[in-house]
Amino acid sequence: MPQQYAFISHWKVKAPIETVWKLIYDSEKWPDWWKGVVSVTETYKGDERGIGSIRRYKMRSPMLYTLSFDMELTERADLELLKGNASGQLDGTGAWMLTYKDGITDVQCHWHVATTRWWMNTFAFLLRPAFHYNHAAVMKNGAISVADKLQTEVVVIS
Repeated sequence: MPQQYAFISHWKVKAPIETVWKLIYDSEKWPDWWKGVVSVTETYKGDERGIGSIRRYKMRSPMLYTLSFDMELTERADLELLKGNASGQLDGTGAWMLTYKDGITDVQCHWHVATTRWWMNTFAFLLRPAFHYNHAAVMKNGAISVADKLQTEVVVIS
């Protein structure tokens, strides 16, 4: 039976919202700078704003297993929101939400997914804490990588 997970990641980056938005939106470039992101490939283009586009993500956890999933962009509000549906080895929804105040871009990533790999579901009773740790580690790497890429700092990572 698929196991449900809810993850919320929060970063506060000392950078203009436009530059943080661009890094997050241009996910095909994540493998160049985000440790844990193996590949991102657009498999379907979508409309002129990207709505309906599908990108295939391959992620590697600190425990060295990989996860592959497709993400279809369902909603976009420039500089504020990216929302989509995941399918594949993870099924569910994800959203990036950004706001800006006093030189700080506040970034939240909400991820509500179910695992579909048999071993993840069978051993979830033992491995759930490790899956939470792995998600947090990959997202922390993302926050640090954003700061490095923008030559700034992240003042909050949670």
